[in-house]
Amino acid sequence: MDFAALFTTEGLIAFLTLSILEIVLGIDNIIFISILTNKLPKEEQGKARFAGIALALVLRVAMLFGITWIIQLTEPLFTLFEMGFTGRDLVLLAGGLFLLAKSTSEIHHKMEGINGEEKEEKPSVRKGFTSIIIQIALLDIVFSFDSILTAVGMTDELAIMIMAVIVSLIVMLIFAGRIAAFIAKHPTLQVLALSFLILIGVMLIAEGFHQHISKGYIYFAVAFSLVVEVINLRMRKRSAKR
Repeated sequence: MDFAALFTTEGLIAFLTLSILEIVLGIDNIIFISILTNKLPKEEQGKARFAGIALALVLRVAMLFGITWIIQLTEPLFTLFEMGFTGRDLVLLAGGLFLLAKSTSEIHHKMEGINGEEKEEKPSVRKGFTSIIIQIALLDIVFSFDSILTAVGMTDELAIMIMAVIVSLIVMLIFAGRIAAFIAKHPTLQVLALSFLILIGVMLIAEGFHQHISKGYIYFAVAFSLVVEVINLRMRKRSAKR
């Protein structure tokens, strides 16, 4: 690895641009981690978030070192209905279906509460720490594909790719706790976040069938919904004060 390339003008521009892109691409990952870890007892939530994001870092750096293998996953493995499917397509399809099933299950669970409020789970029936980490690891693999392919498209320097991934995950680690706490505090935001993950799941399945959908459309829809929900929250606070 040539770390000297990072200190050239071209290298710095590539590093900053790639870091920002990696942070944006990590939004869906951090929301998924926040929703899962919020199911754990409070004393374990921070550990689980740290473990999940650290695992994402290890997976992405490992995938960068195995970039030749990653590229091979874009070669067709078989053809079905005149459409060639690659290893990457299969991973995206599996990840999309998993997200759809998981998000739908979580929304159902939250809507089953009394008067629209989620029932408090007893610690004995909470999902275990190991189970949460395994689920995070499975989705980390899927989310890492976008991250790695974006990095390869931006620069040929492995050192710049690794540093950008590290910086983006440090940013995620800093804000993960705040995002998780904010989502946990507002049940309607939890449903909104899960709806966002359903959209991501649909997008992954579409990508698996070679139908590209820009994430920009999804981010705009979610950002607009978030603004509307923030306005609703403010109006509720004002009504409560009155």
